[in-house]
Amino acid sequence: MEDFILEAKNVSYAYEEGEGMALRDVSLAFRRGELTAVLGHNGSGKSTLAKLLNGLYVPTAGTVAVCGMDTALDEHTWEIRQAAGMVFQNPDNQLVASIVRDDVAFGLENIGVPSDEMPGRVEAALRDVGMLDFIDRAPHTLSGGQKQRIAIAGILAMRPKALILDEATAMLDPKGRQEVFSVVERLNREQGITVVWITHFMEEAARCRRVVVMDQGRCVMDGTPGEVFTQSEKLRAMRLDVPPMVALGDLLRARGLKISREAMDVETMAGEVLQCR
Repeated sequence: MEDFILEAKNVSYAYEEGEGMALRDVSLAFRRGELTAVLGHNGSGKSTLAKLLNGLYVPTAGTVAVCGMDTALDEHTWEIRQAAGMVFQNPDNQLVASIVRDDVAFGLENIGVPSDEMPGRVEAALRDVGMLDFIDRAPHTLSGGQKQRIAIAGILAMRPKALILDEATAMLDPKGRQEVFSVVERLNREQGITVVWITHFMEEAARCRRVVVMDQGRCVMDGTPGEVFTQSEKLRAMRLDVPPMVALGDLLRARGLKISREAMDVETMAGEVLQCR
């Protein structure tokens, strides 16, 4: 049996009766240690999926399980929120204290962690995201990328099995996007945390090991970046872009160069071009 941390089975969801389904019969499972990008145009259902995987929403039909716990059962609510932490688009909406250390400790207080255990967990979480030196700073003095790293630290302190990030870099500049994604990528690699990375930045998705594409409330593509992004015409029909290096590869192949379709980052593409000389 696969070691699934997050699992949705035949899930549908409607915000209000008569408005139609935001999700339609979606079945997805995310394995322990997996780094998955979820893509989709606005209204595709990807943010609804995120909130279902965290237990913020309960399915209209079907079941969602976090570490085997059914999100529809109230007795599992706190355990589910601890096991599957969520980071939203705007970091200002997640910061609740006037000092960084207190903000990271907030979730620990909610789940009843003993007070003598909190300082060590707070410091370890801030160290994991490269923000320990800012422990006594006021969050409002930090950059957007630094605020997101504090938000992630607040979840890490609770020792989750999964991180669900709903367009967590959408409001950041390129430097902030890079630093936040790199932190999450490292946490996935070094600590084995399952990551569901919802994004509209194709270059981020290309760095994940799995890509899921949502369209009109359904899961329409699911595979490796190579399997998904080589279907550029299908993606563009859903009003989605492809990673910059994939687009460049398409142009170069159209001009007769033998460029591998697996070239999705700058380094790999540079090597492919050099071989064509």
